[in-house]
Amino acid sequence: MDLRIDHPLALLMLIPLMGYFLWTWWQPRKHLKRNQQIVFGIRIVAVVLLVFAICSPYLLMPVKEEQVVFLIDRSASLEGVEERAVSFIEESLQSKKDTHLVGVYSFASNLQTESMLTDTLEHLPELGEMANRGETNIAQAIQLATGIVDLKKATRIVLLTDGLETKGEAAEQLTKLTDSNVSIDVVSLGRNIAGDVSVQSFTTPQVAYAGEQQQLVTEIESTTATPAELLLYENDQLIYQEEVQLEEGTNVFTHRHSGAAEGLVKYEALIQVGEDAILENNKLTSVTMVQSTPRILIVSDREEGSSIAAAIGENSVHYDVKSSGELPSSLSSFLHYNAIIFDNIPGHLVGEDKMAVIEQAVKNFGVGFMMVGGENSFGLGGYFKTPIEALLPVEMEVKGKQQLPSLGLAIVLDRSGSMMGPKIELAKEAAARSIELLREGDTLNFIAFDDRPWEIIETAPLTDKEKAVNTVLSIPPGGGTEIYSSLEMAYENLADLQLQRKHIILLTDGQSYTANSYEDLIEAGNESNITLSTVAIGADADASLLEDLSEWGSGRFYSVLDETTIPSILSRETAMISRTYIEDNPFYPIIYNAEGWNALFEAGVPQMNAYIGTTAKQTAMVVAESEKEDPVLAEWQYGLGRTIAFTSDSTGAWTGDWARWGEWPNFWQTAISRMLPNYNEIAYDIQLDAQGSFVITDPTNQAAFLDIAIVNEFGEELETHLEPISASKVRALVEADPGLVFFRITSGDGTIYQAGQTIPYSKEYELHPPNATLLTQLTEQTGGAILEEPEQAFREFAMKGAERQSITLWLAFASMLLFFIDITVRRFGWGFLQTVGRTKKISNEQKTPGETNVSQLLKEMKKK
Repeated sequence: MDLRIDHPLALLMLIPLMGYFLWTWWQPRKHLKRNQQIVFGIRIVAVVLLVFAICSPYLLMPVKEEQVVFLIDRSASLEGVEERAVSFIEESLQSKKDTHLVGVYSFASNLQTESMLTDTLEHLPELGEMANRGETNIAQAIQLATGIVDLKKATRIVLLTDGLETKGEAAEQLTKLTDSNVSIDVVSLGRNIAGDVSVQSFTTPQVAYAGEQQQLVTEIESTTATPAELLLYENDQLIYQEEVQLEEGTNVFTHRHSGAAEGLVKYEALIQVGEDAILENNKLTSVTMVQSTPRILIVSDREEGSSIAAAIGENSVHYDVKSSGELPSSLSSFLHYNAIIFDNIPGHLVGEDKMAVIEQAVKNFGVGFMMVGGENSFGLGGYFKTPIEALLPVEMEVKGKQQLPSLGLAIVLDRSGSMMGPKIELAKEAAARSIELLREGDTLNFIAFDDRPWEIIETAPLTDKEKAVNTVLSIPPGGGTEIYSSLEMAYENLADLQLQRKHIILLTDGQSYTANSYEDLIEAGNESNITLSTVAIGADADASLLEDLSEWGSGRFYSVLDETTIPSILSRETAMISRTYIEDNPFYPIIYNAEGWNALFEAGVPQMNAYIGTTAKQTAMVVAESEKEDPVLAEWQYGLGRTIAFTSDSTGAWTGDWARWGEWPNFWQTAISRMLPNYNEIAYDIQLDAQGSFVITDPTNQAAFLDIAIVNEFGEELETHLEPISASKVRALVEADPGLVFFRITSGDGTIYQAGQTIPYSKEYELHPPNATLLTQLTEQTGGAILEEPEQAFREFAMKGAERQSITLWLAFASMLLFFIDITVRRFGWGFLQTVGRTKKISNEQKTPGETNVSQLLKEMKKK
């Protein structure tokens, strides 16, 4: 036990107080009676006690329990070393005493509990799976560990690590542990790697011009001399491959490349060797802005070629014509173009993953987009509720139409066990979209089947779309596959209905044997005007049977390998039977005053034959519309990109006289010029700092007014936090995986700048020996040690735990009691206390009968 005070300077108040009391004592001391001297002494003691109470005194009471916390570094730099750490802790637990509380925690980028603090731990439990091993945050691990323990008790943190921190700074935590009961011991761990090859850096020019010879510089580090293969890629296409001989240490290779690619061009360097300890450090990417004339991507599946390309001509803008099957899936490939045109492309051949990437390219990077009509486009193309519909100025659903055909739709969905996962989820989403396309009063029947049919929604007019959608989305997978009985039920449900159109959609991923005749079943359905379309999901489906079923049922067959296309297929099927989308009566479009388009129609407007019905969105600018007030040509701004909807076709079959019009080439040139983004010529400098954040420098000193968006290679917009540094600099904090990210920077006047930056692989995958300097610093500044033997973890603690027990209240109470006695004596005299004492004594004697002292009583009466 030890007595201490928090505010020793308060004791200085005793100097003037004691001086005053001495002066007061010596001046009238000879006139003071004995009782007054005692009162004076009581007053001095009371004041002294009060001063000591102000000093906040406390007693340190010893605590016998001691805490040992093991922190195991399980980051990627220590992969394969986990058993050594576990063995060390297991052996050290043999030296544990009853007074020891032990806890075990793992850490990499975050802390994970393996065993909470307890006095009963005898063996280390099996370590749990560790997520996010790509970073080491020792500082956070120490901070959280000190928050877990009881700081009143002596605590020892045993840190098993190589000290190679990639996040935070552990040294900053040491000042918080000064004069505490916490010490840090270290068990140094490290990997024994025989040979490793890593790409240390890969640099390309930040800006280049088309046809310019660019230097691609690759720096490779190797622990041993070894043969290797160096591969370089441009936009995921191999452009260079060479056998190289690596020497121990640093190797630098320079390749000169004249590429035809333009826009934001991604380059990638990859090194391959026979035996390599760490594969994650073998690849780096870089990006170059290659400036040139605008490049357009025209997507067309016509065998005879794109009529849009013919109309544009070869000497205006550069363009590539690709089929829907050749569409890329990465954002960088789409950013290679300034605008994209879909020429009568059905949505199920694109897939929603690619649609989402295109939507990001338009929204955040200003790439223009145009959809051109035809029998496979807009609503008939299955774009209802897709990312493409979101970016277009028109909605796929035709609203306000009259005299639509009465409809009965039966959806037969395979819910067998093989559909589990994304297949059934996307199939249910597809069915929900089909229901949303139906009108109130359309007849709906929904059958899910496994080894037998389950009628989820009975055949009846649709009255509550929301309820029907929720019912469909709640269907679970399970069971076998039996198609015939479910299809038979659908035909029976629709056969007797008096409707203008009756259609069945069958979706399955399996095969089903039956002795019954599908052809007889479908022929009977044909007599009732029932049509059938089929969707084969995956390579295991009986595509041959399903194709025959659709042919017999006068419907369409879809073979699906990409599950994300299922929603587009069903919405396309529903659109084709539920609406009269194609308006094929010749007409003269009505032209409205619209910026950029007016000059085309000064000499008149040609006649048009047909278009696909859509509905203009509220803020869209309609340039031309039909006599039925349907948009034929409309545009709007979507994010940073401008998009255009042209609901007629490009071949002349629907456009009629437009395709023979003298302004036809200028029509497409105008559309392209309207779509092209307005890029900023100001080059913003973007640098990755040591903390993993990006610092953007604005040469115009307007950094605080920049709008910055960051998107990864898959088209996903990343959550970004901006921190102003100065008038010319802003820091962008973003969580992203290693690879390529794209920046879209918008200035105050609306102009945009785009660039790409590489996030390299984590430093966890670099080869370094243990950080002995940091490990020594952790032990020396906290009074710990670098452990060699396991039993040292439970050696005697240099510091002992203690619990503070304040005595301030007791001193203040004693001081107040003495002051109360002082006041009482000065007010009533010293004899008052004596009288109170005698009265109490007499009262106590009178309480006991037969014990009254007669002589004492006579003396008291005499005095009175």
